[in-house]
Amino acid sequence: MDNALGLALLIRARNAIAGEFGIAPQPEPDHPALHEPGATFVTLTQNGQLRGCIGSLEAHRPLAADATANARFAAFHDPRFPPLTEIELARTRVEVSLLTPAVPMIFSDEADALRQMQPGIDGMIFECYGRRGTFLPQVWESLPDPCQFFSHLKQKAGFSPDFWSPDVKLYRYEVQKWQEPENN
Repeated sequence: MDNALGLALLIRARNAIAGEFGIAPQPEPDHPALHEPGATFVTLTQNGQLRGCIGSLEAHRPLAADATANARFAAFHDPRFPPLTEIELARTRVEVSLLTPAVPMIFSDEADALRQMQPGIDGMIFECYGRRGTFLPQVWESLPDPCQFFSHLKQKAGFSPDFWSPDVKLYRYEVQKWQEPENN
């Protein structure tokens, strides 16, 4: 794990949010990977509870730009939450996940797909009929059973927990993740 890259991403993500409140940025260390295409998710938590999470499933811009844009969207445009306030910022913990490219899974049916899932390792994308949902590998911490994980993922994509179709497409990816210390 590249801790220098993680620190550079975390600082940029926090600076992107703080900048919206006119707070002076922390110095941002450079890293060669920041200028390469990358896909990130930025997750915000308060007291261990989700406060925002937005990201990119595919690398389509430089890594630094992806992390800063996703940090702003997680803080101010996650439809599940009101925009973050300046007062909340001090108690908000930032996590940045860097995704590997998604790989299509080959499976014969739902049971086969479930057998192939690697709890704690795989991030999953569920896609069918133009709808899709994803869970980062971190979601396995709260949904460790593959059946339960998969049911919730289908719901996130807009389907019932017991939905299945031969048109389902599944993709897996892994992440490197970095999180600010608790006291931030």
